[in-house]
Amino acid sequence: MLVAERYEKIVGLVNDRGSIRVSELSELCHVTEETIRRDLDRLEKSGRLRRSHGGAVHIKEHHPETPYGEREIMHAEEKRSIAKEAVKRIQPNDRILLDASTTAWYMAANLPDIPLTVLTNSIKVVLELSGKEKIQVISTGGLLSQRSLSFVGPLAERTLETYHVDKCFFSCKGVHLERGVSESNELQAQVKQRMIGIADQVFLLADSSKFGLQSFTHVSELNGVSEIITDHHLDQLIQQQLQERSIKVTMV
Repeated sequence: MLVAERYEKIVGLVNDRGSIRVSELSELCHVTEETIRRDLDRLEKSGRLRRSHGGAVHIKEHHPETPYGEREIMHAEEKRSIAKEAVKRIQPNDRILLDASTTAWYMAANLPDIPLTVLTNSIKVVLELSGKEKIQVISTGGLLSQRSLSFVGPLAERTLETYHVDKCFFSCKGVHLERGVSESNELQAQVKQRMIGIADQVFLLADSSKFGLQSFTHVSELNGVSEIITDHHLDQLIQQQLQERSIKVTMV
């Protein structure tokens, strides 16, 4: 078992049971109690659990993901326009990557049935593309995030690292000029970091409400993005600052 997998197993056990002892974690994870204590120290520092005498206890999640059903109706008109513009960047036989954002789902709905390879961690995207015969769909698999209907965790990350794509299309929780692109939690951020790392071109799909915000976990600096596609409500000062940084922006 890899260290990252052990961390996820420990957090899962703590969350399921409310509390658990070091000795029990040692048996379940097949490592020494000293290793478990070090793991718990690191997980407590990252805010994923709280140490207790002889073990660990569950803490309430401070940065939950917004459920998919809620995200689907937030700024829906802007997201649909952004998705339609993003589809224009796709050519026959491209290998593309779509994340689990609602904007990527709108992209999937607008994709013509042409020869493409689509890699995704989104259940919604997979289902949307299942009826398009010329599009080859590859799902990462992994740990199911029920709020976002996406696959995350070590398996999803390892799957992504075995591929190379021409274009990556992803969204986020926040876009900050100084602090870059951010996400609501570490698992989503790590998956999106892998996505960016395997793509020749990276397209950030972000409606104007996300600019100026910094969410919980850092994903990427803005210079790691090839183009930002957003809506026409983007503040003029932010537009100017992006232009000064030579970051390509398309507004729809």
